[in-house]
Amino acid sequence: MSDHIPTEPSDPLRPAPAGAPRSENWERAALERIALAAINEQRSARRWRIFFRFVFLAILAVAVWRAFDFTSDKVSKTARHTALVELEGEISANSDASADNVNAALDSAFEDDATAAVILRCNSPGGSPVQAGIINREITRLRTKYPSKPLYVVVNDMCASGGYYAAAAADKIYVDKASIVGSIGVLMDGFGFTGLMSKLGVERRLHTSGANKGAFDPFSPETPVMDAHAQEMLDQIHTQFIDAVKKGRGSRLKDSPDIFSGMFWTGQKSVELGLADGFGDADYVAREIVKQPDLVDYTQKESIGERVARKFGAAAGNASIEALMTSGKMQLK
Repeated sequence: MSDHIPTEPSDPLRPAPAGAPRSENWERAALERIALAAINEQRSARRWRIFFRFVFLAILAVAVWRAFDFTSDKVSKTARHTALVELEGEISANSDASADNVNAALDSAFEDDATAAVILRCNSPGGSPVQAGIINREITRLRTKYPSKPLYVVVNDMCASGGYYAAAAADKIYVDKASIVGSIGVLMDGFGFTGLMSKLGVERRLHTSGANKGAFDPFSPETPVMDAHAQEMLDQIHTQFIDAVKKGRGSRLKDSPDIFSGMFWTGQKSVELGLADGFGDADYVAREIVKQPDLVDYTQKESIGERVARKFGAAAGNASIEALMTSGKMQLK
């Protein structure tokens, strides 16, 4: 035991005497550097998070902007213009070319006081006879309600079957010489697997209440009664189609046995047959026929949310039902 008692307390902040070990200062400096590096890394990560949040918000803003179509040329519809409505793709209740979408766009176009005329631009191979008939009747109603506003159909690549069913109610139809026009007929298609099932040794067990409840089942043999009934339905719908075309086209139709046979023609031949009135695209009709070259698009556009819901929600929910209904579905194609 030492008898030496220090006269002054030690000061940790006092510099170490010359020659004293510096291990404590070195450890402290290393810790400071590590802490500073961690702080800088956190700052950098925070900056990147802020950057990506801004990018996400920008993308979201663009998506919302496009979904609500704020940039549509409808902003200029207060001036005198030619209204444009698109009928694009297969006509069905769940497509962009549904009667609900097309008719809503047509209604908006006709109701606008600044609309001089309406162009229905068609590019469709056909589809549901019900949906096509609804569009045809709505065009007829609007033409009667707004007699001073003509409706012209302009055909792009194709206006066939159900597409022509809808278009026949227009004041005039304009085509390109190479457009496909016509196909005034009805079909009902499906498959029969009875022969294949027999070869595979598969037995179909179908229980029904009602003698004809299992009609057109693809796994059961077709009967003469089923065939006759299907033909009767097809003939009735074909007659409805023919009546709509005759009513819309009137005396412009040439007397040809092939017009209502389901045959289709080029735009050039369709003018000769009276199925169309002349040649021209939408810009030509707006500029030379309507004399209002400014086109304003009234086509109903789905928002992103509606499109996602329809594609992934309704489509998934109805997949099994649609698979069962595929066989024996009547179409104007």
